[in-house]
Amino acid sequence: MGAANILVVDDDAVARELLAEALKKEGYDVEAFGSGEEAIARGRQGPVDLVLTDIRMGAVDGLTVLREFKRLSPDTAIVVLTAFGSLEGAIEAIKQGAYDYLAKPFKKEEIKLVVQRSLDHCRLVRENARFREELKGKDDWSPLVGSSPAMLEVYKLVARVSEGKSTVLLQGESGTGKELIARAVHANSPRRDKAFVPVNCGALPDTLLESEMFGHERGAFTGAVGTKTGLFESANGGTLFLDEIGELGQALQVKLLRVMQDHEVRRVGGTASIKVDVRIIAATNRDLEQLVKEGKFRDDLYYRLNVVRITLPSLKERHEDIPMLAHHFLQKCGAGATRAVRGFHPDTLALLQRYRWPGNVRELENAIERAVSLSHGPLLTPEDLPSAIRQAGTMSEARVEPADIPEDAYLTLEEVEKRHLIRVLKETKGNKVKAAKILGIDRRTLYRMAERFGVDLGEDAEGGEKEAG
Repeated sequence: MGAANILVVDDDAVARELLAEALKKEGYDVEAFGSGEEAIARGRQGPVDLVLTDIRMGAVDGLTVLREFKRLSPDTAIVVLTAFGSLEGAIEAIKQGAYDYLAKPFKKEEIKLVVQRSLDHCRLVRENARFREELKGKDDWSPLVGSSPAMLEVYKLVARVSEGKSTVLLQGESGTGKELIARAVHANSPRRDKAFVPVNCGALPDTLLESEMFGHERGAFTGAVGTKTGLFESANGGTLFLDEIGELGQALQVKLLRVMQDHEVRRVGGTASIKVDVRIIAATNRDLEQLVKEGKFRDDLYYRLNVVRITLPSLKERHEDIPMLAHHFLQKCGAGATRAVRGFHPDTLALLQRYRWPGNVRELENAIERAVSLSHGPLLTPEDLPSAIRQAGTMSEARVEPADIPEDAYLTLEEVEKRHLIRVLKETKGNKVKAAKILGIDRRTLYRMAERFGVDLGEDAEGGEKEAG
């Protein structure tokens, strides 16, 4: 990629040229303009990566430049340049979509930081758009998301096995998406128009599970006040998904084996055999071969189930898929969110990829859903993630400390005001008279702001109350 293209817009020729020269020395492709009209005319010729514009200019001010570039090139990052006295304008600009602001006079290191952060944001917006585009049109049973070698092997097996009638055994840790794979097999099979019936073999005691699976006749046991159709009958012509098959008791294993051999069921308390045409997909997070050796699972049933085996990789075995999965879940969760969250801060994605994910894809989805509900800005930051993920990141070799996160990254308007108040107090060494003057407010308002933001103004420093400047 070539150098980032930056427009500098300021009607102060000296300030404009100094800023343009500083950015050119950093290797950027810089164009400088002395008016908002010229900058907008340049924007109509083609998109740019970043616009640095002064707020107070002639007939076409910085807010007009901002609005026009947002219309012409929504992905262009805008940074407004403002004097201390025009903070109100900076806040208004941020409300209208400016990425950040620079308070004059600014230092070279400050410029470098804000420009780099803005360009990173611009790149992230483009990447997020690409991820969203890649995820468009995926079937309802996604997230079969990812392009890691392990997942590509799973996709191949799903494609090959879907058209047939063979029993499928899915193996993998909890949260790896076994039911999603089962639904994918069904959705791509000739049985797609018939029922997909899931049952969790570990969720009910065997007596209740037997009635659920095979049905019962009226009076078969206490509480059987009517005839009940079992899940095998409900899935007739379709697919029955037996999750946690390793939890099935010995008696039910025998009955399941008989149904698989004879293709018929007998309700509890009944004598009639009912023919069923059901494809079985079973899933387990346990080692069935070891259970067979221990005598806890029938070997003949195991061989019946293990016709085609698909092993799902854990999330730690497919770390390269985490960004796309994260964006998928963000898109899914963001649809019902009250705040628009468009993507991820780079430190957030770094933390997601460092974490070991013992709960696999399900844990990742829950983490993204939580982060969206807690977020304050357009990008999810590390602070939005569960503490376990943040702590795991700080304990890894590549540490992510709070100091590594840019101070003003993706702040709310309230946080912008608080940071600016603290900054001015620091510059004036706690002199409240000077601080109020710089902020353009009276001291009573200064005290109210400090109280609202929890900022301690402390005792009068260096006779601060008495100094007028």
